[in-house]
Amino acid sequence: MPYIPHTEQDRQDMLAVIGVETIDELFREIPANLRVAPGSLDLPPALDEPRLMAHLHELASRNVNLADVTCFLGAGIYDRYIPATVGAVISRGEFLTAYTPYQPEASQGYLQTIYEFQSMIAELYGMDLANASMYDGATSLAEAAIMATGVKKRQKVAVSEAVHPHYRQVIDTYCWSMGIEVVTLPALAEGATTDYSAAEGAACVLVQYPNFFGTIEDLAAAREAADRIGGLLIVSADPVACALLKPPGEYGADIVVGEGQPMGVAMGLGGPLVGLFACKQEFVRQIPGRIVGRTREAHGERMGYVMTLRTREQDIRREKATSNICTNEALMALATTVYMTALGKNGMRQVAESSVRNTQYAISKLTEAGAKVRFGGKVFGEFVLQLPKDPAAVRDALLGKGILAGLPLADYYPALADSMLVAVTELRTKAEIDSYAQSLREVIG
Repeated sequence: MPYIPHTEQDRQDMLAVIGVETIDELFREIPANLRVAPGSLDLPPALDEPRLMAHLHELASRNVNLADVTCFLGAGIYDRYIPATVGAVISRGEFLTAYTPYQPEASQGYLQTIYEFQSMIAELYGMDLANASMYDGATSLAEAAIMATGVKKRQKVAVSEAVHPHYRQVIDTYCWSMGIEVVTLPALAEGATTDYSAAEGAACVLVQYPNFFGTIEDLAAAREAADRIGGLLIVSADPVACALLKPPGEYGADIVVGEGQPMGVAMGLGGPLVGLFACKQEFVRQIPGRIVGRTREAHGERMGYVMTLRTREQDIRREKATSNICTNEALMALATTVYMTALGKNGMRQVAESSVRNTQYAISKLTEAGAKVRFGGKVFGEFVLQLPKDPAAVRDALLGKGILAGLPLADYYPALADSMLVAVTELRTKAEIDSYAQSLREVIG
């Protein structure tokens, strides 16, 4: 067993300390018919380290690699440039944890990075405050919905059909477990913006900005709808888009959440991710997760960073808890902090502007190739492309040409079975977009 450091004597010594003679005695409570007998598993023989690494590389090569294909797939996770400083900082030993540091006397550096993260997210979203991060964008939005029902004392939430389908599935799961009704607001009409007429009686209106289809929702209309029903306005906002668009806070949003992955976190295989959560000052006591604050020592001479607010049920009386989120994504939050620091306001705005220019160029070239844009209206970084052939077949054919073309929408929106969601970031070049258009023209005939 080359990867297990304990010798047979080590194992015997440990068994003796805990008062048993064999490892089997540790599992005596498990019925014999439920145990796997030694040697019964059909496992291949062990490999030495060089052969094992070669085997793992072979397995990894079966995945689609963005070094080998051009990515136009988004739908919540995006291929954006990550400055080298991000990897250099987060790989330092003192930062290699996903957990929130609880000991201020030993964690001042990490606590300060979280404080800076909170400050920048609050500013980016135009909100009063932000927490120390959540698991991901989907659970952030679900937690916001639950928070709204507690604030408004209502057991109903209204969510736009143009919110990410995965996010809506998570909302359904959270709300089902708590007996909360979820009403879906239609959004597939011309323009792909939300109809709020069915929101009456809801604790909140949940909308995405830009929405799942890339369309920039009218947040002023969303605010009016929330005011009409006496509910909260909750916005799931793309943080990169907010570097260019008017932030949700300026529309009067009560809670703003989002996915921080586009800011310095690699796409990976769909994770890890980092949830963003910000709100108005008046709701600070209802916010899930935790908040890091800045304070002074008793003599007022030195500044210190401390965990200011923790409202999970493990830390306070259960009936006072706002959430059962047990940790956060501290390392990924650090990555977004380094990203925002490295780019600054001007750099982030340039990323957003480049994405808009590239998107508009892609729309013009792909429509020339024979496709149609499904919805009108302004978009940011993403759009729905209507195709004359089955989108899944088109996707597969283009993948064979080294192009990850987008997301066929049939599984999520049957009414859009002839359509594909295409994402264009600041990384896409004119040559790549031209190649996509030429290949699409060949595939759809």
